[in-house]
Amino acid sequence: MALVTADAAPRPDTLAPPPAREGARPEHLVDKLTWRLAIANLVAQIGIIVTGGAVRLTGSGLGCSEWPLCEPGQFTPVFHEATSYHPFIEFGNRTLTGVLVVIAGALLLALYLREPVRSRPKVFRYLAWAVVAGIAIQALVGGFSVWWDLHPAIVGGHMYISLGLVATSAYLVARLRQEDGPAAAPTQPLRTLVWATVAVAAVLSVLGVITTGTGPHSGDENAPYRFALDPVAITRAHSLSVWVFVALLLACIFFTLRSTVTWKVWLPTLTVTLLQGVVGYVQYFNGLPILLVGIHMLLAALFVAALTFSVTALHPRVLPSTRSGAHAQGDSAAEPAPLPRP
Repeated sequence: MALVTADAAPRPDTLAPPPAREGARPEHLVDKLTWRLAIANLVAQIGIIVTGGAVRLTGSGLGCSEWPLCEPGQFTPVFHEATSYHPFIEFGNRTLTGVLVVIAGALLLALYLREPVRSRPKVFRYLAWAVVAGIAIQALVGGFSVWWDLHPAIVGGHMYISLGLVATSAYLVARLRQEDGPAAAPTQPLRTLVWATVAVAAVLSVLGVITTGTGPHSGDENAPYRFALDPVAITRAHSLSVWVFVALLLACIFFTLRSTVTWKVWLPTLTVTLLQGVVGYVQYFNGLPILLVGIHMLLAALFVAALTFSVTALHPRVLPSTRSGAHAQGDSAAEPAPLPRP
């Protein structure tokens, strides 16, 4: 539905293109190849969290005793009668890092060379460079984790960087679908609630990694270093932070119902949060089985991506030269106010 000024009807050439379907690629904003590379980058960033979790949960963290080589003088695992599966799981995770570099590099080139994205703001190139830099830092931290025999603080830092890369990659995907005008900020108190929700999400993610660092899955049976914390107490603190997040999320949904943005922007976050909560409690009361812990790590990555999508969608962008209301009213029947003249 187009919004018009009070004294003039919009000309056809001033109308913004219709908003893209949910999950669709807006052709006037991003070409097919760049879009696919952005999606592939996000999927790969989530995927390496899953494979990294597999390394940890199978005790393969020191399957390769050296870094960047796997064994002294050998880049790949050496097969012999005494060889276990651990070196191959660890080396497979390292190989995926190379795949990440290829995808991120191709995405960076596409953002510089392909239209229409090359003519869009520099923020897209900055985000792609941040992904490339993050992958490089991540690889170095992986080396330190091997050199320091899987110290839980370094392994935890490994996870934090991965979650940051997921958030950056998800934001890049979300922004590629948006126009390039200034972002519309939510009104109070929704704006404050969103900031509080994001802050609590960061806290619960940190507590989740610390909780894992006090648990039984150290990454290698010969390097069982753990944080010197009470696992029950840290688990309860993590659980409490999740409940605080849920309360803030429900408050955000309530106040979004009263805004011009549909409440459904929060649906991905709400869905993943509920799934994550169920898996978290089930794994806790069943002695932290490996499969459920792995699913919990996958959902942690999806949680960060979903929250990034939700918050970005809550800040719609409209080109200053348009008169188009690209976002629905939500569940309210009230008409939004007309946009001012640019």
